[in-house]
Amino acid sequence: MALDLRLDGAVVLVTGGTRGVGAGIAAAFREAGARVVTCARTGAGADFVACDVREPAEVSRLVAVVVAEYGRLDVLVNNAGGAPFAETATASPRFHSKVVTLNLLAPLGVAQAANAVMQGQESGGVIVNVSSVSALRPSPCTAAYGAAKAGLDNLTATLAVEWAPKVRVNALDVGMVGTSPGLYGPGVAETVPLGRLGTPFEVGACAVFLASPLASYVSGARLAVHGGGEAPAYLRGG
Repeated sequence: MALDLRLDGAVVLVTGGTRGVGAGIAAAFREAGARVVTCARTGAGADFVACDVREPAEVSRLVAVVVAEYGRLDVLVNNAGGAPFAETATASPRFHSKVVTLNLLAPLGVAQAANAVMQGQESGGVIVNVSSVSALRPSPCTAAYGAAKAGLDNLTATLAVEWAPKVRVNALDVGMVGTSPGLYGPGVAETVPLGRLGTPFEVGACAVFLASPLASYVSGARLAVHGGGEAPAYLRGG
């Protein structure tokens, strides 16, 4: 097999793909030659479809629009997610429910809709779930988010078994990415072994790899995209 990262002509759907990490993912797939459709609750453009991924009816319409326009769906990147900081002891049940819905149940719903299309394609398809290092360690003040992302990692492994061999499913456990100036405060980048924050495009490059022929035997995997994680305190000089 040739070493090939190109995805010329592949149809890729990136949820939450209009800004931040999602925009970097969309840019990376476009550079690899893919036809990229993005979705979010608001936006504009020829390759944009408005969709609240928490709403099953809107998700069904989203996937139907992509297939009607392009005739297929080769790659889904489940990127939409996130959560504001909140003290776990005082956050409301409604708040926690919304966080879990956005970060776990919504990706499941979009994956189900995409899988229904991919299973009928001769070439199958690929699903990449954008998870977080919060799935792997304690997540203070984002407890429901961390728990949901841990669930997304487990869901990834389960779907990889259930939907094989036609559909490969993998996850990116993403660390600190510089999506806006001052997002993490001063000195935080120095706690990363590589000495800096990641970029949205670097996350996108990893998603492209998982979707490419180079990863054709990779399924049910979690790829850590975190610059080495967090350096132990005794190495920080403090």
